[in-house]
Amino acid sequence: MRMNAALRKTSDRRGTTAATNVSLDAALVAEAKQLRVNISQASNRGLEKAVKKARAERWLEENRAALDSYNEWIEANGLPLEKYRLF
Repeated sequence: MRMNAALRKTSDRRGTTAATNVSLDAALVAEAKQLRVNISQASNRGLEKAVKKARAERWLEENRAALDSYNEWIEANGLPLEKYRLF
């Protein structure tokens, strides 16, 4: 169910665009035009990747204490239900 909500959010976001000015390397833009690369689409994909990476880094930073605590607990106590593992 969470995945559906995430997909809906992505779809809604892509439904609208915002005009913006960006500065790009002139030679790269010229080559992109020569190769018929859609600069808006390519920029959007790159921005999506950067935002996704930044979100992941922020989440990791915000949850670092909980992750460290959990890892320490596992080191001290072992994995829960470990006795039932078949490997």
